[in-house]
Amino acid sequence: MSSVSAVGGGMPPVSTGASIRMPPAQKMSALFDKIDTSGSGTITKAQFEQAFQSMNPPKGVQQMGADSVWAKLDPNGTGSVSKQDFVTGMTSQMSQIRQQHHHHGGGSQNAPAPSATITSSLNSLNSLGITDSGSSTSGSSINTTA
Repeated sequence: MSSVSAVGGGMPPVSTGASIRMPPAQKMSALFDKIDTSGSGTITKAQFEQAFQSMNPPKGVQQMGADSVWAKLDPNGTGSVSKQDFVTGMTSQMSQIRQQHHHHGGGSQNAPAPSATITSSLNSLNSLGITDSGSSTSGSSINTTA
């Protein structure tokens, strides 16, 4: 008796067709499997760079560059990335790229992302010596906790 035929049973075959919309994590998992040609469960920077050159990543990823993307996937500089870290990191980066594309495309092309304006405002307040408690070094008071 063989139980091998039951492995993967009930699962549809993985398709790379553009007409099928896979969840982002599933896309990144499939991409990892293509990059991990040795089947080791981890990929090296060399494997990643080769895939980056040959697989034609989306424009936003190309603009970031292989080194920048890899640095975010391997923040500790270990030289290899596990499948879980790759899927998590790439899904996060793709989400950020889509948000940037969404914010920079369309009607108001020069409008900064809301987080950028909040950060800018807080930096401006901090440069004036205004703290979160609403007090400032100059004696005036602005309540930032409203």
